[in-house]
Amino acid sequence: MATSVRLDDEFVQDAQVHAKAEMRSTPKQIEHWARIGKIAEDNPDLSYQFIKEALLAMTEIESGKGIPYVRRKKS
Repeated sequence: MATSVRLDDEFVQDAQVHAKAEMRSTPKQIEHWARIGKIAEDNPDLSYQFIKEALLAMTEIESGKGIPYVRRKKS
């Protein structure tokens, strides 16, 4: 369900710049920032870099490009 939201023009312009650099649409860039912000609020001890890499790893696994970690049993 799409919802219209009013955002500050300067914020949207910043999102447009970042979106272009990351090859995303402006709305997808704002969604990305919101997702990272929510994760950061829920997990204040995690760094931005850790969150970004964890999201990348999850996406790789979902798309079949990553190899999930499987702990080996002791012999």
